[in-house]
Amino acid sequence: MLNVGSQLIYLCHHAVDMRKSIDGLVILVDEYFRSTPNDGSFYVFCNQSKDKIKILRWDRNGFCLWYKRLERDRFLVSYTKSGAVRLEPQQLRWLLDGLDYSKLQGHERVDYQIFF
Repeated sequence: MLNVGSQLIYLCHHAVDMRKSIDGLVILVDEYFRSTPNDGSFYVFCNQSKDKIKILRWDRNGFCLWYKRLERDRFLVSYTKSGAVRLEPQQLRWLLDGLDYSKLQGHERVDYQIFF
């Protein structure tokens, strides 16, 4: 189980060669996300045929790499010309479950405040 918590999640805006391992993905984080790979954020990469996803994250003393390969279906990822797409934790779960994260909208976050 992937526990995202409240960390930032970024989806790469173009297809990535899934032969890349951790070192190759770290270079992509630096080049395309313009980010420091060890900042604790989750970086999501998908291949051209949209049946594989890799998620990279720095965890205290090393990188973690999650990999999911679908046997029949495709992930509903849209590639854009603009920069990386920022996802909410719920959107990442929707993406991994096979739902179109860009068309679904969850409830807006509301912070409870006591007024006296």
